[in-house]
Amino acid sequence: MDTVAPPPATRPDGRSTRWAAHRRARREELVSAAMRAISRHGAEVGMDEVAAAAGTSKTVLYRHFADKEDLYLAVAARVNRNVTRELRAAVNLTSTPREALSAMIATYLRRIEHDPEIYRFVVSHPLLERPTDRDPVQRISSEIADATSRAMTAHLRAAGVTSELIDALAHGLIGMIRAAADRWLSTPARPGSEVLAAELTALAWGGLSAALPDHLTVLEEQR
Repeated sequence: MDTVAPPPATRPDGRSTRWAAHRRARREELVSAAMRAISRHGAEVGMDEVAAAAGTSKTVLYRHFADKEDLYLAVAARVNRNVTRELRAAVNLTSTPREALSAMIATYLRRIEHDPEIYRFVVSHPLLERPTDRDPVQRISSEIADATSRAMTAHLRAAGVTSELIDALAHGLIGMIRAAADRWLSTPARPGSEVLAAELTALAWGGLSAALPDHLTVLEEQR
């Protein structure tokens, strides 16, 4: 019985690959321009200001982003990556659970303080004409909480603490920190981020210690 040879493997089109890479790079450039426009004009920035910051037109913007929501989600994704990377770097420099918690809170608040309009832009959804089920704020909060949970769990276990509640408690702490940060940012004569970071660290650590009474001695040794 004759056998049919399989068709030869299709090689990627070099031109298509280069064009796809170019489009990705250009899209990232436009996201950077959007963030410059947000910093300059505020969270309520419009597409005209974004196009001007990019040195192009709205027509070109819409070649790379399906709509305003697509641009918003791309900016939110960039912010998410940046914040998560900075948090991991900060935690890697610590050696105790309390230091890790303090570093994460301080890093998060410094990021907000450095560019509050970017933060407002992400949490206020200014370019969305209708609610989206791909809520980047929820995703950012969740991923930061996951990173916090992993870091805290690693530090606590290294300190001899064992509890199945660490993950849930870490997510709860992130919710508290974000709520405090939102309120702080809306205060006209607010103190510097380092002041709030110190107070939030004391509050969060005190709550974590109280939630784990069986390990209170171990935790207190980290003060």
